[in-house]
Amino acid sequence: MRGLACVLMFQTHCYDSWLSTAARKSSFFGWSQLLGTLPAPLFLFLAGISFGLVTDRMRQKGASANEITATTIRRGAEILGLGLLFRVQEFVLGYPWSPWTDLLRVDILNTIGMSMMLMGVVCWFARRRATNGILAGAVAAGIALATPPLWTTWQPRWLPWPVESYINGVHNLGTPQHWLFPIFPWAAFAFAGLAAGFFLLSDWARARQAQAVFILGGAGVICGALGWWFDSLPVHMYSVYDFWHSSPNFLLIRVGVVMVIVPLVYAWCRWGAAQWGFSPIITMGQASLLVYWVHIEFVYGRFSILTKRGESIAMASLGLLVIFTAMTLLAWARIRTKGHGGEILAKFRRTVGRQLRVGS
Repeated sequence: MRGLACVLMFQTHCYDSWLSTAARKSSFFGWSQLLGTLPAPLFLFLAGISFGLVTDRMRQKGASANEITATTIRRGAEILGLGLLFRVQEFVLGYPWSPWTDLLRVDILNTIGMSMMLMGVVCWFARRRATNGILAGAVAAGIALATPPLWTTWQPRWLPWPVESYINGVHNLGTPQHWLFPIFPWAAFAFAGLAAGFFLLSDWARARQAQAVFILGGAGVICGALGWWFDSLPVHMYSVYDFWHSSPNFLLIRVGVVMVIVPLVYAWCRWGAAQWGFSPIITMGQASLLVYWVHIEFVYGRFSILTKRGESIAMASLGLLVIFTAMTLLAWARIRTKGHGGEILAKFRRTVGRQLRVGS
């Protein structure tokens, strides 16, 4: 699923960065950007599932609630730190054109880190797996329902904008920006994933893995249908309603879509093409942070491989294929060398030493 999120992210970024003004008016571009609403929910949902796996494993090893909370909050802080470091890199590579305020932009890595820290706090209050799942689902719903007023009538303008931006994504522009990833509503996807993770980790689900996964997909269909039905009602809860950016109904639909993807990916991995041998999608998913970090600079940054806002759909698609291939190779190399840094460095030193001796 992480690999799928990477592919969807690549196509969204490549077409957004490279397509000309004329090409951006096509329905092709519209569908591309609609698919672009899925990568961030997928990454956050999977962060929630992974969080559930980690905490459950720690409980089975006898770790206390305080130890689990401290470990998970520390890991979330590391991801947040990486997000801040990524902003520094982008600022430096974009200098002198990049504004200093970009250093404080709330991007997806920042939100994943913050969500993990919040999940660590929530899991401290619930010591049992089932209670954790229920509480995670309740927090996800609460975040979704609180988002519209926090973006409009309850906007916390009294906070400094770098802090407020983590709540509603105002950045330094005074109003929430839909291209940012504030806690409200994005952290809701992580808590939804956490609830799904604890369901999949239950004793019942472990004994009936395939059945549990497809039940999760069925629940996703129900969530999507409920989201559409709620949105069709003539009465709305909020004075200001923005379906595409802050609506709990759209969030519920997207959670439903992500849940439906789970059994599809499960079937693909267990019975489908993933069984044939090398899988570029799985490989990329195993190094998703690295390929996210690197591809941005070759799509949006100074080292973009194609002309920004100047390409046809065909040329941009060729560029997308190049990015996909390069990121697959990068992920493969990362996986092959992971944990062998000391051996590689020692081999490099021996090679250099031999060359120096031969040269002397």
